[in-house]
Amino acid sequence: MDNRWLIMAMVLGLALTATGIFLWSRTEAGGLAFDRWKYRLPVLGDTLLKFQVAQFCRTLATLLAGGTPLVAGLQTAAEAIDSKLVRETVAQATQMVREGESLHRALASKGVLPDMALDMIEVGESSGALAPMLTSVAEFYEDEVSLKLSTLVALIEPIMLIFMGLLVAFILISLYLPIFSFSMQQQGT
Repeated sequence: MDNRWLIMAMVLGLALTATGIFLWSRTEAGGLAFDRWKYRLPVLGDTLLKFQVAQFCRTLATLLAGGTPLVAGLQTAAEAIDSKLVRETVAQATQMVREGESLHRALASKGVLPDMALDMIEVGESSGALAPMLTSVAEFYEDEVSLKLSTLVALIEPIMLIFMGLLVAFILISLYLPIFSFSMQQQGT
């Protein structure tokens, strides 16, 4: 009887903790901290950051190619980003660009975006071909994210098969063990 109450209290505690973390991650400060933590994860963090950078670069390149001024394009691209950390970085970079700073220096000031993306943006700025360079950055990171995800899926597939096999074996043993023990008891009498 006591074990059931203990288990129910633990499940309730876990549910309340998960709900609290979820609600905290929806706040501005919590979202920034959660994004920083998320981007430091060993396997997925780098991939998630590159996906956000590709999304930002693709959006900004499309806006610039359509004739939108850089500051207005940065503001619009910032609104299209899911990550609060990257959105905050782009919003601060927008203000710095408005004050006369170059785009790559403004984006590099927070240290969030990958160095290669910043270097390519710098080359695009200095050559006067920022929109095509942003498109190249977006394509490069989209390809890299796609490759990493397909590799990850290829690694997870065998693990899932082994897990499902063990689960099926556990269920079969759980079903047949009572039958076998009952038949052994019947033979013994």
